[in-house]
Amino acid sequence: MSASKSSLAALTLGAIGVVYGDIGTSVLYAVKEVFGSGHVPFTHANVYGILSILFWTLTVIVSLKYVVLVLRADNNGEGGLIAMLALASTAVKDRPALRQTLLAIGIFGTSLFYGDGVITPAISVLSAVEGLEVVSPHFRHYVVPITLAVLFALFAVQKRGTSGIGRFFGPITLTWFLTIAALGVSQIVGHPEILGALNPWHALRFLWNQPGTSFIILGAVVLCVTGAEALYADLGHFGKRPIRLAWFLVVMPCLTLNYFGQGALLLADPEAVKNPFFNMAPEWLRIPLVVLATMAAVIASQALITGAFSVTKQAIQLGYLPRLKVQHTSVRHTGQIYMPFVNWSLFVAIVLAVVMFKSSTNLAAAYGIAVTLDMLITTVLTFYVVRYSWKYPLWVCVLSTGFFFLVDLAFFSSNLLKLFAGGWFPLLIGGAVFTLMMTWKRGRMLMAEKQHADAIELESFLDALFIGPPARVEGTAVFLTADSGTVPNALLHNLKHNKVLHEQNLFVTARSHEVPWIGMDKRLQIEALGHDCWQVVVNYGFKNDLDLPEALSTLRQRGCDVGPMTTSYFLSRDVVVPTIGSGMAPWREKLFAQMHHNASAAAEFLNLPSNAVIELGSKVEI
Repeated sequence: MSASKSSLAALTLGAIGVVYGDIGTSVLYAVKEVFGSGHVPFTHANVYGILSILFWTLTVIVSLKYVVLVLRADNNGEGGLIAMLALASTAVKDRPALRQTLLAIGIFGTSLFYGDGVITPAISVLSAVEGLEVVSPHFRHYVVPITLAVLFALFAVQKRGTSGIGRFFGPITLTWFLTIAALGVSQIVGHPEILGALNPWHALRFLWNQPGTSFIILGAVVLCVTGAEALYADLGHFGKRPIRLAWFLVVMPCLTLNYFGQGALLLADPEAVKNPFFNMAPEWLRIPLVVLATMAAVIASQALITGAFSVTKQAIQLGYLPRLKVQHTSVRHTGQIYMPFVNWSLFVAIVLAVVMFKSSTNLAAAYGIAVTLDMLITTVLTFYVVRYSWKYPLWVCVLSTGFFFLVDLAFFSSNLLKLFAGGWFPLLIGGAVFTLMMTWKRGRMLMAEKQHADAIELESFLDALFIGPPARVEGTAVFLTADSGTVPNALLHNLKHNKVLHEQNLFVTARSHEVPWIGMDKRLQIEALGHDCWQVVVNYGFKNDLDLPEALSTLRQRGCDVGPMTTSYFLSRDVVVPTIGSGMAPWREKLFAQMHHNASAAAEFLNLPSNAVIELGSKVEI
């Protein structure tokens, strides 16, 4: 009982640090951007109305939608848009057209995550460093250089892994939340009447009296829910209960107190609207507060970077991205990975965003479209999970998701007003990633169709081969093929050029499934083909680490030695399949050819031992 409570407390603290770091830094800029937009006249009634809208936005979108409803849609304990996509697509697998539509929508939502991954670290760190301007206007020229230096240091240490710094996330972020709550209380004490904004009447009155203004400012109000998607994405790391406890016991109360504290400050000093968060603090506390805010922003950014690594790995496992170099930074936790290409691509895009937009106010104009569209896509996928996976009646599904759909649609529509003011930037990034994903998936599908049409049936080929068998040599040969039951081209080249066949031959196909995890007890499917030849299918979930040597090592129990000193791994080289008519457009075909050309990624993907023999055939069939 005591150990269980201790574990729950540790997980809750970890959830505070990792899951809520992003939404915790939204107090730096949300209120400032709403009133700084110039659309809201500064009156006491409007202060009450805006605070009420902020509070009920947190309540509806985070508390009700994500914490109560979406967290229930776990895929074998895992969360995130890809997990939701796998759950929804599996639920409608008997409706092929609908399934393909949902897959496209879900992959587009996943692509938008990268757009959010560029804007969020940039606006969080930039907002924190901008606190120096409150200390002294002379620091204004140093804000962008300091921001870039902090971001470079953050990305440079990624290769060392998150295990070391991770243990400090929870305590630092908890300190941040307690600090912002204390700042809020210090202002509320002087104007306790501000707590009346908890009444939804103030929000409804503002919406009713100023519908046009309300629609416009939703694009700034959405800043208060930055990082809400992390609630679901990090479900597998912490579980539902710790995430829910962290939200209701710590995060939401602290955020509410700070927002209402900023409102109380504005009632007393309207001039503080330039930066209400840092103006809440006494002068002696502002520099330490800037340091703490920067640490909180870095932690929020770290969580998103780690999420980008995980999402990329899952997309690779599902066949939507080419194999990229993956480095494991922990011997105990397989989920702790580092992907150099993703890391530095994100950094370059973030630097571009900071240099282009130069301030958190300008970045706020770029923020919102990608996030609200992601929220809308999550709601749509949730409907299909509730309807077809949980088998609830239609009216229950419509009621449970329809209200959230309308709310998300309102926020998305408002953010469309910011399209030409900067909203195009994350959409451009998301669109580029989506094109890459769909090009890669389509190219692989065309290649598989071509190979299947030209394939030779494996069993009949082996029967014919062993009528007059070639010379056999010691060791085990592993032939990798995408299409089980067909003859790999690497085998034909081995017979043609080497004129030998190994003692034991494994024809291995790796298959990824739309579930997060597949245990070792269900990892291998083995079929004996005779003459010491086996057809092996290795099954992986999209969160499993694809390590073929480790999976094949269990074959020793069946009399097949696959030790690294006696095993040859026969890889293949990719060939672009020419397409006519219904194939890819020429520009997409060229893009697929360029991405598909690097065969060295295959060896890194397989985690092959350094002393393995690697022989290249004519096609990549991985």
